[in-house]
Amino acid sequence: MAFDTKLLEIIACPVCKGKLRFDRDNNELISTAAKLAYPVQDDIPVLLENEARDLSLEEIEKWNS
Repeated sequence: MAFDTKLLEIIACPVCKGKLRFDRDNNELISTAAKLAYPVQDDIPVLLENEARDLSLEEIEKWNS
C-alpha cells in the first residue's frame, strides 16, 4: 500500500494550518510555510511537530520554485 495523496486535500500542517505536499523520494509531508518535513511511517503521516525535521533553505527554495 502506498501513501494516499488524496489525504493532502483534507489534512493540513498542525503548526501553520497550511497545505502539505508529499515528497515521494523521502516519504515525507512538506510544509514550506512552517519549514518542516513530517515523516510518513507505514503509510501513516506523523503530524507531530516534535517528530518533524527542519527543512533547509535549499529544500524550501526547491519546493517553492
